[in-house]
Amino acid sequence: MKTSHQGLKRVYFATIYSMKGLRSVWLHEAAFRQEVMVSIPLITLTFWLNVTSGDQMIMIASLFLILIAELFNSAVEAVVDRISDEFHELSGRAKDIGSAAVFITILLTAFIWTWILV
Repeated sequence: MKTSHQGLKRVYFATIYSMKGLRSVWLHEAAFRQEVMVSIPLITLTFWLNVTSGDQMIMIASLFLILIAELFNSAVEAVVDRISDEFHELSGRAKDIGSAAVFITILLTAFIWTWILV
C-alpha cells in the first residue's frame, strides 16, 4: 500500500495511522493495557525517588521500551493470525519470539531499576 502523500500531509496521515494503531492495541491487547497500567504509577514514582534526572530518564525510557516491544509483539501476532488460524510451527515460533522480546525487555527494565535503586 503505497501512499502519495508528501511533506506535512504525509506526517499528518502517519500520525492518524499511529493513533489508530494505539487505539487498536489498547482495545485488543490485554497485555498492553496491563503494561501501561503498571508503567503509569512507576513513571510517577520516579519523580519521588532520590535519583538524578539522567537516571530518572533511563528508568522511564526502560518502561517505554516494554511498551514498544509489546507493540511489535502484537503486530507479529496480528499478522500471523491474519494468515491462518491453523497451527503451524513457524507461526508458533514467530509468536514465541515476539513474546521473548517482551520478556527480555521486562528483564532489562528490572535490571535497570535495580541497578539504579540499589
